Amino acid sequence: MTISDPIADTLTRIRNANMVKHESVSMPHSNLKEELIKVLQKEGYVGSYVVEEKDNFKFINLTLKYHNSQSVITGLKRVSKPGLRVYSKAKNMPRVFDGMGIAVISTSKGLMTEKEARANQLGGEVLCYVW
Repeated sequence: MTISDPIADTLTRIRNANMVKHESVSMPHSNLKEELIKVLQKEGYVGSYVVEEKDNFKFINLTLKYHNSQSVITGLKRVSKPGLRVYSKAKNMPRVFDGMGIAVISTSKGLMTEKEARANQLGGEVLCYVW
């Protein structure tokens, strides 16, 4: 099975696992997914992750974070889609819930939050919002 939008697939897997309060979620590996998870982990939205290989096929096993039995992630939204790409300049970076959430941006220096992109004066593709 080929996935036409791996970012949307990753966000949907995380969203679905959070809704039923799973402790972890597994997904097929890609470098882009791993970078997205690193950003989410650095910002404190998810726990640890492990890349495992089984039958020459890599998987990412991601541990989700909860606080008082409530998910740390309350919302995930895909912004830039394969059919409609959304780009932003450094000075026009979006603010998610007035700074309470993050926007993940794909820049020439890799994936980063909108705060980091603004600080480094980098524009890029707005992949998703997380709050």
